[in-house]
Amino acid sequence: MSALDPASHHSVEFLYRDHHGWLQGWLRGKLGSAFDAADLAHDTFVRILVDRNAQLIREPRSYLATIAGRVVVDHYRRQALERAYLEALAHWPQPLALSCEERAILLEALYEIDAMLDGLGSRLKQVFILSQLEGLTYAQIAERLNMGLRTVNKYMAQAVAHICLMQP
Repeated sequence: MSALDPASHHSVEFLYRDHHGWLQGWLRGKLGSAFDAADLAHDTFVRILVDRNAQLIREPRSYLATIAGRVVVDHYRRQALERAYLEALAHWPQPLALSCEERAILLEALYEIDAMLDGLGSRLKQVFILSQLEGLTYAQIAERLNMGLRTVNKYMAQAVAHICLMQP
């Protein structure tokens, strides 16, 4: 990451100094955990640093609440994904159990897949998952979701294009 220009750095410094305590309290009220609030307040300021637009902020608390709200949504999404993964893993036969390192790698891959699918609408995501994870044919997907085969084809094309655009 390149160095911040002095004006942006100065703006973030003032934003942090003047509003960090408020943001952490706001997050603590939403999350019920001082530790999670501290982590997510940090993540919020990291996003602001990455965006490099702190000097443009006119309503700091409103802006911070908006960014922090997105961070909270991502936090809950990751928690739900991790719970689902651990629940599925608990049902695996013991000889197939993964090491801690393998679990961490697989969980990180799931986070990345979830982030790639995040921009898709719910129907597109559902069609993509049925095709790629459950191995259903387009005809089976069309039947299961009560939609036309052309629609399934169109949705898959849109999903694949979206995912390809997400690749570095």
